[in-house]
Amino acid sequence: MIVRPRPHWLHLLFVRHGSILHLILPQLLCALAFAIGVTVLHGQVLQWKIPLNFVPFSLIGLTLAIFLGFRNGTSYSRWWEARVLWGTLLVECRAAMRHALTLVDGPEHAAVLARRLIALAHALRHQLRRSDASADLARLLPPEEAARVGAARFPAAMLLQMAGEWLGEMRAQGRVAAPLVPVLEAPLAQLGSALGGCERIASTPIPFTYSVIIHRTIYCYVLLLPFGLVDAIGPMTPVIVAFIAYTFFALEALGSELEEPFGLAANDLALDSLCWTIETAVLESLGRSDGPPQPQARNFQLT
Repeated sequence: MIVRPRPHWLHLLFVRHGSILHLILPQLLCALAFAIGVTVLHGQVLQWKIPLNFVPFSLIGLTLAIFLGFRNGTSYSRWWEARVLWGTLLVECRAAMRHALTLVDGPEHAAVLARRLIALAHALRHQLRRSDASADLARLLPPEEAARVGAARFPAAMLLQMAGEWLGEMRAQGRVAAPLVPVLEAPLAQLGSALGGCERIASTPIPFTYSVIIHRTIYCYVLLLPFGLVDAIGPMTPVIVAFIAYTFFALEALGSELEEPFGLAANDLALDSLCWTIETAVLESLGRSDGPPQPQARNFQLT
């Protein structure tokens, strides 16, 4: 995810990084070249004049805009829900540590829970991105615990279970009064709900048919558009077609990018920074300031 202050309106016109222009540039150039060819031939194909005007394109464009608005709205809802769920992870990790330090006899035992909560955040990040979590697990957990989590199909859920096991051990040792167990369990239950929500978003994409309909309609619209404009605006046809094609292609690409919020694209969630925040917050609750360095934000120049 790009982190930077909002640029001046003039600079915003020429920003390249994060604008997804590089994703749509090939098809945009093809649409421009096709529009130039139609303009040169004045709307003729094999000596046959294609008699179109702007009226059907106005109707189709309105329908297409509604579909794109629905698709992008749904994609942004997934992106925002994912961000809320990771915010819940941070809040509930802080709550779990606060309860462990104030409601459990012998707060020095809270370090075990802290390691497991930090490892849970990193394991979930790797699970959602389908990357290797072994380095972070080895850094945060004892070898036997790292091996147990690494062998699990769902490592984040395993770490949540291990956090619950810590609570059970404290209860068995008499360090937690029975009436306080539900209080200590509540943050872990919320962590489980947030974890399940992230897994649901990652494993359930927007129905494929929406992408197919929008994709096909956009390309048919852009390819036919020059025939409807060439008689009315002549040489300006390629310019207008390129502008409209950029709008539709960019909205489609943006919806596809936001649909998967846990990836590594410029507009995806900054999971590395979120994990760093959780780790730092948990360590600070223990009075420690020896956390890892903050990940470098992708703060691009306005070019």
